[in-house]
Amino acid sequence: PTPTTVSQCNTGSLQCCNSVESASSASASLLLGLLGIVLDAVDVLIGVTCSPISVIGLGGSSCSANPVCCENNSFGGLISIGCVPITL
Repeated sequence: PTPTTVSQCNTGSLQCCNSVESASSASASLLLGLLGIVLDAVDVLIGVTCSPISVIGLGGSSCSANPVCCENNSFGGLISIGCVPITL
């Protein structure tokens, strides 16, 4: 997906992830399988080991890894599903 800006992140919350990869990649498939998560689409990006980014904290370099906007962050920060890269 094409990177978007923070202001265009209206599908979910801002996240800073250690890595972002396709759900069809070997490591992502393994992780999703271990967690018992089944996705309908394999072309979805997932973020691995994510933490929230506050909009207030965007003044500095609050994310030195992979800033993304993700639709589903309900897996305790281990993974986030439906991610789109963002520019801070």
